[in-house]
Amino acid sequence: MPIKDVFLPLVGQPRGPALVAIEKCVAVAADLGARITALALEQDVFERPKVMLPYDRDSAEAGSSNEVNDSQQLLNAFTIAASGANIRAQSRTGKVPADQIAAILAEHARFSDLTLFPVMPHDSRTEHIIETFLFESGRPLLLCPEQHAEQLRPEFENVMIAWDHSARAARAVGDALPILQAATSVRVVTVADDKADAIVQSGPALVDHLREHGVYASFETVTGNGSSIGKVLGSWAKSHGMDAIVMGAYHHSRLNEIVWGGVTKTVIGQPPCWVMISH
Repeated sequence: MPIKDVFLPLVGQPRGPALVAIEKCVAVAADLGARITALALEQDVFERPKVMLPYDRDSAEAGSSNEVNDSQQLLNAFTIAASGANIRAQSRTGKVPADQIAAILAEHARFSDLTLFPVMPHDSRTEHIIETFLFESGRPLLLCPEQHAEQLRPEFENVMIAWDHSARAARAVGDALPILQAATSVRVVTVADDKADAIVQSGPALVDHLREHGVYASFETVTGNGSSIGKVLGSWAKSHGMDAIVMGAYHHSRLNEIVWGGVTKTVIGQPPCWVMISH
């Protein structure tokens, strides 16, 4: 199914990297020929009523204005980027309690083909939102690493599939088919340390399957040499000039990965490039 409707949550502060990431996300939607919908959510903070002196009132109003201004600056960046990209776009705003932001964003994502999400490196709030998306939206995510946003290209010519023979990886490949079909080069990569023969042998089977969809991919294995799989995949993607990685999320139980770490946690914490991830 082609990607025709994408969703862009706007949360956090309008820092420089975040604004660049918004622009790059809009450019990706334009390259896909999709409509893009942005949703900016502000945190609705309950404050106990208090007696306020006249000179305190001005500073309180200024603080409130700054909070609203953060959301508006994100929306402004989106509007400018969408106008420049000549893309069909719409935007919405809202104010909700902090503990509901992730769930509400995941609900909105259900009505799109793909969610684009700017990622701050090693940020617990961002990771919580991404995990909620993965388990509650039923839709794939495309992560945009803010720290690399300046160098990211919106066209995915070189795509890597992180393959581990799992149902989640297969789901990710299916979700990514429109991107894989448009790519110039697709490489299926398996980290082979301590892998059963069946997992390694499944790589050529995936290549054969992709060929039926017009995707002519290659397959190779890499060794970890003691490093975590997430770091190995990230290093391989960087050294081979990959524009995007396609991967499944949480091969082990979610609790296992949260407690002990894992491929998903490593990639969410600091994506090396664009990462399309499904669960």
